[in-house]
Amino acid sequence: MKKVILITGASSGMGKETAKQLIKEGHIVYTVARRIEQMQDLERLGGFPMQMDVTNEADIEQVVDTIIRNEGKIDVLWNNAGYGLYGAVEDVPLAEAVKQFNVNLFGLAAVTQKVVPYMRKAGSGTIINTSSMGGKMYFPLGAWYHASKHALEGFSDCLRLELKPFNINVVVIEPGLIATEFGSTLIDGLEKISKQSAYSDTMKKIAEGTRKSYETNSSSKPSVVSNAVSKIVSSPKPKTRYRIGKMAKPLVWMRIYLGDRLFDKVVTSQL
Repeated sequence: MKKVILITGASSGMGKETAKQLIKEGHIVYTVARRIEQMQDLERLGGFPMQMDVTNEADIEQVVDTIIRNEGKIDVLWNNAGYGLYGAVEDVPLAEAVKQFNVNLFGLAAVTQKVVPYMRKAGSGTIINTSSMGGKMYFPLGAWYHASKHALEGFSDCLRLELKPFNINVVVIEPGLIATEFGSTLIDGLEKISKQSAYSDTMKKIAEGTRKSYETNSSSKPSVVSNAVSKIVSSPKPKTRYRIGKMAKPLVWMRIYLGDRLFDKVVTSQL
């Protein structure tokens, strides 16, 4: 069944690859990102790219109004926009931390608030929120990123209960290591501040470990995400969580069952 789908953060990586698959499957796919020039290939495939910043309320309203005017509904919202801010708590300016939450949580919430009334009136819909295995565990220098994803997990659980009476599904995907721009963005951020930081040794080790993970095929292809999202879109009753990609299941399992101190040892042993 053809569905109207809105995907945020679709200019690269998981968002773009999934958009391509959903378009090929016959869905009406609106893709949004700040870098609209990087979504022209999606337009050639039959998608509808639009420029939107998830932290800009006027942008969000314009996009949602356009989709409703053109299609009359939004069946699926995939809140995929986000990025990883890494650095020691002592080093990261609070303004940067606020920006992390504005994109990863509050921007997502703003888009959700604009879309939910239309799903509620239709009596159906699916909202997919991109969390991370980092929403269930943690790693040094990732305090603000992990905090934003932990918050998203709680936000999504509450939203799921609120929207259940209106037949709206809320699904969380928790990717592990996926071959996207995430790794290079993380490394670039660490390298900018490592020279003057008291945590420079830890930063160098994490940057090197991240580089190796993404350069030695230790990460999964974005297709594992696109396949999962396709399954969610077509399912009348999807699971509440999909843990996908390299290391997602084992690391979250260890976090749940090992306890704090033992898990701390496992993490620090890798540095």
